[in-house]
Amino acid sequence: MTFDNSRTIISLRIKLFVATIILLGYLGIVYAAKLVEFPILGLSDTLCTVILVAVYLVIAFLPMLRNFQFVFYSDEGENIVFKYFLAGIVGGKKNSVSITKKSFAGYKTESKYFGLSDSIILFQKMGQGIAKYPPVYISALTRDQRNKLFESLNKYTPKV
Repeated sequence: MTFDNSRTIISLRIKLFVATIILLGYLGIVYAAKLVEFPILGLSDTLCTVILVAVYLVIAFLPMLRNFQFVFYSDEGENIVFKYFLAGIVGGKKNSVSITKKSFAGYKTESKYFGLSDSIILFQKMGQGIAKYPPVYISALTRDQRNKLFESLNKYTPKV
């Protein structure tokens, strides 16, 4: 089985782009061109600007708070493969984890910020013990993708 969450990440980037265009357009029309007369709906230009900037900041920084990552997963062949990178405003280093199915020792899930950020930690049997990989953040995966991921990993987790 192979999947990735590229649609979610592309949607995130498009929303951020549209929000940036709207904010810049608003600032240009209201402050540079002075084409809009205030108050609108009883709100001053300052209050409208503060509200719009606050919404923009939520759209821009919520994915960073939730640690949204592009995630590619594959269990085809002899290895379990994760490829992932940070998908916020500033892209992160590309990472890859490849574990043979025979040496896969299991996984653990963690949740932070009251469930806003979810991650999975992978374990691999090594000669002298068990290696622990850095967390892969799965907050940007859909519920269906998470279910598929857990079903797949459960097939290869050793039964105790």
